[in-house]
Amino acid sequence: MSGSLPVPSPRVSELFKSAFRGHPAGVAIVTATGPDGAVGLTASSVASVAVDPPTLAFSVTSGRSASVIAAAQTIVVHLVSADQLDLVRTFADPAAPRFTESMDWEVLPTGEPLLRETQWSLRCEIVHRAALGSSVLLAAEVLDIRSNASSSAPLVYHNREFHTLVQGIPAVA
Repeated sequence: MSGSLPVPSPRVSELFKSAFRGHPAGVAIVTATGPDGAVGLTASSVASVAVDPPTLAFSVTSGRSASVIAAAQTIVVHLVSADQLDLVRTFADPAAPRFTESMDWEVLPTGEPLLRETQWSLRCEIVHRAALGSSVLLAAEVLDIRSNASSSAPLVYHNREFHTLVQGIPAVA
């Protein structure tokens, strides 16, 4: 018996992609500082993992920003609302200029880039990295949280498009 895992069939891979296209996910921008300065990317894989200690997880794939974030000691996870759609699109496009003079951002005293206009900013220390296929799964403990009061609707990613949530339904009947 070999130590390698079975490779999913192309059918399973395509069905997996289809399943998650139909599963809405919150949207975040993850930022870090690397040897060449500030980097960031849009992520729809951020999830709460634990409350004590406060921990979140997300994955990154390939690209310069992703590799810098995966190697960083600390990051900022910005949870965004519909008001930040243009910012989200900028960080989703690898060719778009980021951290320009027209963006409302700063470098925190601890060294990470902070996007000031986002609804929530969670400064984190990466505590675990796991390579999985072509991705790296990162777990990060939240060290500090900043909030900006906003009545803007949450932004979600669903079926390769951004959407807002406009109607709530109570979780308990």
